[in-house]
Amino acid sequence: MEIKFRKFKVGESEILMGKDSKQNDELVKQFKGEKNKIIHTVAPGSPFCVINDLKPSAITIYLSGAYCAAYSQDWRDNKKNTKINIFTGKDVNKTFGMKTGTWKVKNSKTRIIKKEDILKIKKNGKNRTSPTR
Repeated sequence: MEIKFRKFKVGESEILMGKDSKQNDELVKQFKGEKNKIIHTVAPGSPFCVINDLKPSAITIYLSGAYCAAYSQDWRDNKKNTKINIFTGKDVNKTFGMKTGTWKVKNSKTRIIKKEDILKIKKNGKNRTSPTR
């Protein structure tokens, strides 16, 4: 059975997002060990987002982070700028006993996604297109 991840287009890149902890686990498993960029909010409770492009532009990474933030509990609860972590599939590991949807991450970079960019995603999210900047 194929899992139906959320999918968005940002420029020419496809973004895949988990809908729950089980899907997050499956998504990260698919890209574990790969060079694809993976995004997650610093705070727990967001989808893992994978950019299905090995050389995404900086704007693609930022806008993918805005999608990740827009579907996070941090955004839902606080409605303010949201911090995300950016890493690759080579930087993830899962050890025995870790909860479903939880992964250890090393070598991540932190970026702040501005509130106004998240609001653009929420406004345009139904048509699955990226906001214009």
